[in-house]
Amino acid sequence: MPHVTVEYTDNIENEANIGAFLKKINESLISEGDTFTPGAIRSRAIKLTEYFVADGTGEDDAFVHVTMKIAPGRTAEVKKAACDHLFEMMQAHFNELFENRYLALSLELFEFGEGGTYKQNNIHKRYK
Repeated sequence: MPHVTVEYTDNIENEANIGAFLKKINESLISEGDTFTPGAIRSRAIKLTEYFVADGTGEDDAFVHVTMKIAPGRTAEVKKAACDHLFEMMQAHFNELFENRYLALSLELFEFGEGGTYKQNNIHKRYK
């Protein structure tokens, strides 16, 4: 963990450089030191083609929403620092778009228990 899902509206596809954003997400999380195990970090993006923003009158309104799911056990301070760092990077990545169009950026963190979570991962071996 963490597993990160980026949802973004299709009307920013050409300017958003989502591939680079996913790479920056992983780099941001790895830079947190021992907070997250690099071999457990997953980032993926989902382009949204059906969505509705506010009252629908802004046909060019756009958004990027990041959901980060992590296993339990980190302090509130550690979680806040990681989310602050990630959101700052997000703001920087989308700054030009934000300055030139209507755009909403959001990030949420989910922490869940081990019950109901199943994992098998041999990628960790590469990082030992």
